[in-house]
Amino acid sequence: MLVFWEQRLVFLATPKAGSTAIAAALEPLASVSIQRPPVLKHTNVRRYHRFIEPYLNKASGAEFTSVALMREPVSWLASWYRFRRREDVLDPAASTQGMSFDEFARAYCTTPRPVYADVGAQAMFLAPPDKRRVDRIFKYERIDTLVAFLEDRLNFEIVLPRVNISPVAETNLALETRALLEKTMAADIDLYNKLES
Repeated sequence: MLVFWEQRLVFLATPKAGSTAIAAALEPLASVSIQRPPVLKHTNVRRYHRFIEPYLNKASGAEFTSVALMREPVSWLASWYRFRRREDVLDPAASTQGMSFDEFARAYCTTPRPVYADVGAQAMFLAPPDKRRVDRIFKYERIDTLVAFLEDRLNFEIVLPRVNISPVAETNLALETRALLEKTMAADIDLYNKLES
């Protein structure tokens, strides 16, 4: 999470959606940068509105705009699958080594989810039901629109580094699995399809 005090702007770091690259490029400009631990770095919109936004608004006497990225849902899940295939995953229960993406996707569709597939949902992170959502959500696949927005607000040219890249792996899905996944991720898909940029 990055807070830009003068610009009254907060960047919420959606997991597996380019937040590490944004932080690497913009951390020197931020008034506050929370990169560790992950539970704080990836503060969701519900916690932001409950705990952080009231403090920022009170201390500054103004309202802040929240922004975040959202990745195409199946691509986002594939990124989690690849990320958890790394050899340095410390918890064997969280590793996806030795399984296909299809198996991982099916596990994501179960209740309860096994540890390795328990990765949350972008819709709950960005726009939980009956709660305020992030003010501006940009598509990860059109990250250039977020960069242009931030360059305008921060008056700074942004060059994003390539960091935190997940290992390459096959991410094919059987038709039945894709249908199941689309049902399970319906809220994410609906939110993503409604985004303008």
